Amino acid sequence: MGLLVMLGVPLGRLPGDVVVRRGSYTLYFPIVTCIVLSLLLTLALTFLRR
Repeated sequence: MGLLVMLGVPLGRLPGDVVVRRGSYTLYFPIVTCIVLSLLLTLALTFLRR
């Protein structure tokens, strides 16, 4: 994951992540970021098991 950050992948700001700003509060739902990280971790662990 650190490699992705170093390469400039904008984790946490992907299209599909939901941000709701109302007055004095902000709600942030990183839905797409969670899905992408889950897929990457699943693939990495699958290759490491073999």
